[in-house]
Amino acid sequence: MLMSTRKKKLLLHTCCAPCSPHVVDLLSREFNVSAFFYNPNIYPLKEYELRLKEIKEFLRTLSVELIEGEYDSDQWFGRVEGMEQDEEGGRRCHVCFRMRLEKTALVAQAKGFHYFTTTLSVSPHKNSKIINQIGRDLQGTTDVIFYEADFKKRDGFKKSCELSQKHGFYRQNYCGCIFSTEQK
Repeated sequence: MLMSTRKKKLLLHTCCAPCSPHVVDLLSREFNVSAFFYNPNIYPLKEYELRLKEIKEFLRTLSVELIEGEYDSDQWFGRVEGMEQDEEGGRRCHVCFRMRLEKTALVAQAKGFHYFTTTLSVSPHKNSKIINQIGRDLQGTTDVIFYEADFKKRDGFKKSCELSQKHGFYRQNYCGCIFSTEQK
């Protein structure tokens, strides 16, 4: 009996180029990876466009498909209304993670992916337990499996930084939202 060598398809939510190289490399060993850039939280639009341009260029060098989500900052602001003063890592961030992962799960289901996950857990500033819990919760709303990970483990963040430097990526000094610019 022949075993299938075809890899399962995984949709990787990506927030920026610097967070992606290590995660894409790691996941590509096991999955056929496509990336999804959906980040309506990023402010200002010029920053959003810079991050999108950079991830496009990087993924093109790897022949990794990029699916672009819409930049719907009004919806994001609506979801985080009343949380403007929350500290970085608090409720506002949890709502933001959920919004982006919800969209990733829906796109993954619509396009026939087997799994979905995010690069967000590669950052030492992001709580992977919260991210993974949100992913598990969303897994129950679609037929797509959430791939749980803490990509910062085993020097993942360090590797991301090294690869980021090697590729000459612009490395932003804030998460992306207007409120995180005020807290940097």
